[in-house]
Amino acid sequence: MLLLLSLGTYTIGAFVSLKWRADELKSIRIAGFSSIAGGIIGLLSSLSILLKGGIENYTISTPYVFANYVIQLDGLNAFMVFVISLLVIVSAIYSLDYVKEYIGKGAGSMGFFMNLFIASMIAVVTADNAFWFLVFFELMSLASYFLVLTEQDKKAINAGLLYFFIAHAGSVLIMIAFFLCYRETGSLEFESFRQTTFSSPTAFTIFLLAFLGFGAKAGMVPLHGWLPQAHPAAPSHASALMSGVMVKIGIFGIIKVGVDLLHASNPWFGVIVLCVGAISSVLGVLYAIAEHDIKRLLAYHTVENVGIIMMGVGVGMIGMAINEPVLAAIGFLGGLYHLLNHAIFKGLLFLGAGSIMYRLHTKDMDLMGGLGKLMPYTALCFLIGTMAISALPPFNGFVSEWFTYQALFNLSQSDYFILRCLAPVAIIMLALTGALAALCFVKVYGISFSGAPRSEKAAEAREVPKTMWVAMAILATLCILLGIGASVVAPIILNISTALAQTDSFTIAEKGFVMTSENASTVLSTPMIAIMLIASIALPFVYYAYTKPSRLPDQNKGTPWACGYEYESDMSLSSGNFTRPLRFIFKPLYTLRERLSLGGISQKVIDQSITISTKVEPVWEEKVTMPLGYQIPRLAEKVRWLQRGDFRMYCLYFVVALALLLLSLTIMK
Repeated sequence: MLLLLSLGTYTIGAFVSLKWRADELKSIRIAGFSSIAGGIIGLLSSLSILLKGGIENYTISTPYVFANYVIQLDGLNAFMVFVISLLVIVSAIYSLDYVKEYIGKGAGSMGFFMNLFIASMIAVVTADNAFWFLVFFELMSLASYFLVLTEQDKKAINAGLLYFFIAHAGSVLIMIAFFLCYRETGSLEFESFRQTTFSSPTAFTIFLLAFLGFGAKAGMVPLHGWLPQAHPAAPSHASALMSGVMVKIGIFGIIKVGVDLLHASNPWFGVIVLCVGAISSVLGVLYAIAEHDIKRLLAYHTVENVGIIMMGVGVGMIGMAINEPVLAAIGFLGGLYHLLNHAIFKGLLFLGAGSIMYRLHTKDMDLMGGLGKLMPYTALCFLIGTMAISALPPFNGFVSEWFTYQALFNLSQSDYFILRCLAPVAIIMLALTGALAALCFVKVYGISFSGAPRSEKAAEAREVPKTMWVAMAILATLCILLGIGASVVAPIILNISTALAQTDSFTIAEKGFVMTSENASTVLSTPMIAIMLIASIALPFVYYAYTKPSRLPDQNKGTPWACGYEYESDMSLSSGNFTRPLRFIFKPLYTLRERLSLGGISQKVIDQSITISTKVEPVWEEKVTMPLGYQIPRLAEKVRWLQRGDFRMYCLYFVVALALLLLSLTIMK
């Protein structure tokens, strides 16, 4: 089986790279090329299911009678394997030169944890047994935890500790949910869970526990506190995987439990997912706007896009519960399409941020500027990523958000009053999210790549090595292809969506157009949009060239006018100035950031525990440990008389001890 070969490749690569960790350059290459090989094999194993359909099951016997290792590769599982493998290949290509920056900082061990992290993600999404699912889920969390600690400074250690606590708190909730399923079925096999009809209170409890547990991994509000701490601390190629695919395993878990195991039997499942998703999308982008650290900003945008994915998934679950399969299929289509798209453009943006840091060694956008001319390939790829995440046509982010809009529009026509009220609110929040995201990335690109350099390192920057910008170029190309090629991609994802919704497939693409049903009043043609946009951009240049002979010669261009003063780099607009009006308008929401984030609460608990420990430890030592220490020598002096050196006395001791033992046994009887 190709999937097992892929897992084996990652695992062998992990241990071989660890063996050669003393030769860090060799270790980097072994880890990188084994990840590329494992990713290619993973792609091949998933494509056969995605293109041909069907389900593959494999059972491997284990020493545990209650938990054989069951692998299932259906449409959803194969889709997740495809997304993970695709981003792994690109990140591995990028790492071949990027990780050299960490030589002397544990680069030899990084490949071990990275390959182990990837293998555990693949194993999680394909496991069909609760026991092994939890084992690999824990392994994934531990491996990513060590990646967060790569820098080994105070900030990285604090970020890792926060991530460790929240991740394992989520694992405990998931474990309790699966235990409740086991109590009802007497089995840990997911197939047994699927075949069981749980009572409404039990099903709701299981879903709520799993939703909170997987939501912590996904980074939804208010369980997102670890995300803006851990992602900036990890190496950029690891951040791309953590943000691009690891958080999606949280989404996968919500779908797995809510849809696959519990069959979305309660409409409140979907309502909860939709509402939390809408809130996460708006707050995520608002918090991103206020950031100066480029990686923290991208981390908050992960919260935003996880929210958008959850909105589509929520509509799908509602559609299943109210017996509207077409609505369910369109909702799942929007959610899964955005899951794929976010992995691509967020991976691209994190790699772009890593390229900037590779040259400037800073994450502060106010120390960048002018990089567009100095790093042209990085600038172009990053620009494509910003347009994709801002949902501008014809890029991929626009298409998946369009499907999510269509699902919400259909939901607004539901027969249920509460759903008719909820859908317009969600539409408004999605529209606000899109507008704020565009504003945020105008700031990011303008501050980082335009204008004059704001630091000496920015002025001396140059393009990154070829493997790094080639990796970014691959993802940038995919951002375009997944948008323009929507009529090809959407039917494949629709097959997964209809399987989840348990309904027959229907026509969603025809002659380059995509639609939400055969009789849909709204259709979308991304190729036509692309042609019109190219034409609108080209026409001014054509007009300029045509009219140039009849115009006066171009004027001489000097330095920018600065009210009579000589222009200085300090006059450039800063990241904080750009967003100050917006931060003032939404000040109450920014105040809620720390209160809503469990990360801040967890950090306070940790700090308070350390304070209490520092106070308790001396008291314990002075009042308990030291007095006992003083008494032990005195006690030794008092019992020293027993050591008389007489063999007969020692025999007497044995006889007395044996008599006391027999006496105690007699009393117990």
